[in-house]
Parts: sequence; structure tokens; C-alpha cells
Amino acid sequence: MNKHLLLVCLLASTIGQVQAHEGHDHSEIARPALSSNRPQRFSDGSVFLPKAAQRRLAVRTVMAVIGEHARTVELNGHVVMDPSTGGKVQAMLAGRIESGPKGLPLPGQAVRKGELLAWVRPAVGIAERSGQRAQQAELRSARTLAAKQLARLRELEGSVSRREIEAAEAELQSLDGRLQALSTGLDSREALIAPVDGVIASIAVVAGQVVEAKEVLLEVIDPARLLIEAQAFDASLVNNLAGASLVGSQTELRYLGGSRALRAGSLPLLFRLEKTDTALALGQPVKLIVRTRSTAKGVVLPTAAVVRNGANESIVWLHTQAERFVPRPVRATPLNGDSVLTQGIEAGARVVTEGATLLNQIR
Repeated sequence: MNKHLLLVCLLASTIGQVQAHEGHDHSEIARPALSSNRPQRFSDGSVFLPKAAQRRLAVRTVMAVIGEHARTVELNGHVVMDPSTGGKVQAMLAGRIESGPKGLPLPGQAVRKGELLAWVRPAVGIAERSGQRAQQAELRSARTLAAKQLARLRELEGSVSRREIEAAEAELQSLDGRLQALSTGLDSREALIAPVDGVIASIAVVAGQVVEAKEVLLEVIDPARLLIEAQAFDASLVNNLAGASLVGSQTELRYLGGSRALRAGSLPLLFRLEKTDTALALGQPVKLIVRTRSTAKGVVLPTAAVVRNGANESIVWLHTQAERFVPRPVRATPLNGDSVLTQGIEAGARVVTEGATLLNQIR
């Protein structure tokens, strides 16, 4: 009995081997076995995604085209005012803030060049004010005596020389001028005037506030003429820039020039917004993608096409078969606000441009 059972087992094993060899069924070698007809990731990292699931996830692909494109550099920057269309209002003297004829201006309020915005009442100490009052009293007394002396000389005009009368008149005018100047100094106020046409970007004072000399009290800007100042740490960039754009937008920037002197360890580069409808605030931090005149070969893809794998590598997904997607490590460099230049993809490969993030999450 045991001999017959052993013979049957050996025969079944032999038949199985012969059938496998004759049919050359290498499906397990060609691709991993599917456990079900649902989205799943295989052990080699590829993903099986049925057509119905591709439509639900809105997966879209493009054919990779290799071309020459400008090399780019990402820089940090911030929004600054145009010095020719913006200005700052500062106090020349220390003093107390007083409202203008229309009250203190508010942020966002439009102003005209030369418009009175506020007053600064100079700060004068008690001892200094007392000394000025005493000097004013002495001048009044001297003026009274000079006026009487001039009146007497005019009564004796026939017996005194004309020169004496003119000297008395000049003395009286001098005392009047000194009194006027002293009175003006005691009661004067410094006018804070709008330096340019624009809107109030910021105001740092309230009525009654005591300010120091040279303190910036208000800033006036033209929102349509703002500049972007970027910080570069490579001096060769100053003469090698072709253009720039803001990260995350289609806003193009025109390169105006760069400084040749370091400021806080970096070289300031200035750019102007090509579109005046871009909403930016003075001092707002921004990131720039700067294009240089040197070029590199690669495939241009939307930023959303490049995702990160578990090892934090930049990858794209290639559509290799009707329902199979394969990850491909790439080197990605920002090209502008919404595109990247990728290297590591063959020409003609179908690259996922929409739905890559969802595809990357399939397990």
C-alpha cells in the first residue's frame, strides 16, 4: 500500500513539472501575482491600478520630452518699496504727536504729495522754556525803550541828524524780529508732510505719543510699484541672471540689478513685478526661482508630478503598462513657480502629472 502511494505522488510531481515546462508559464516572473482586482503596491515598488480607479483618481500623463532649459536657483527675498515712488515720514525733532486737520491717517488711506498728515510739537524742558520766557520779557522791555527813543528823536527831527533817527528805527526793527523769532520758537510745530503720492503702508504713532528725532512715523508706498529684494550668496549671479519668478505663482519678475557690496553676508538683488495686480505687502517674505543664462538638459514637468518616497527621495511615476505604474527616482530643480526640470527620465516615457500624490499613497 505504501509503495503504491509513493508511486502516485512521484508521478503527480513529474506531470506537474512537465506541464510547466511545456507551457512556459512564467507569469510569476513577469509580474507579481495579484491578490485581487483592486489598487495595490507590489514588493518591487510598482503599483497596480485598474482603469476604473485611474479615472476616479483623475490620473493624467504626458510623454517626456528632453530639451535644453535654463538652470535655476532658489533665493529668499522680501518685498521692499520703490525708492522713487515710496517714502518715509520722520520727525526732525523729538516731540509730541498732534493730529492733522483730518485726524491721523489710517493704513491704506490714499494721500497726495505735500498733504499735511500730522504735527510734532517739539519737546522743550521746563528750564529751557523758562529761560526763553525771561529772554522774551527782556526783549519786550528793550523794545519799549527803543520805541520811546525813536519817538523822541522824531520830535527833534530838525535838530538831530537823520542818521540817529535811522539807527533808532533799525534798533526797533531788530528787537521786533528777535521777539517774533523767539515767539515762533516757543509756539511752533513741525509739520509731517506726505513725501509722495500713494497709500499709507504703516503708521507707528497715535495722538499724544512722544517720539524721538529721526524716528520713522509713517510709510507711504505705491502698491503698483513694489520691488522684490533677494539675497544671493554667489557673486557670479549678479551678471548671470536672465529672469525670475515667484514660487507658487505665475508672477514673472524683471531683474533690475544687484549690489556689489555685501550686506549681512549676502548680495542684495532687485527685481520688479511684471504684473501690477499681484497682491503683496511691504516686508512680506517671498521665495524666488531665478533663471541663469547657463542651461541644462532635462524634462519639464509640473511641480505636482514630483513626490517623495519612503526614503525621502524625489520620484515620478511612469505609466509602463495599461494598469501598472513604476516609481522612478529623479533629480528635480525648480524651473519657475509651477514647473520643475527633472533629470533621470528617458525620452518618450509616460509620466504621471496629475494624481501622483494619490498614486504614491497606495499600499
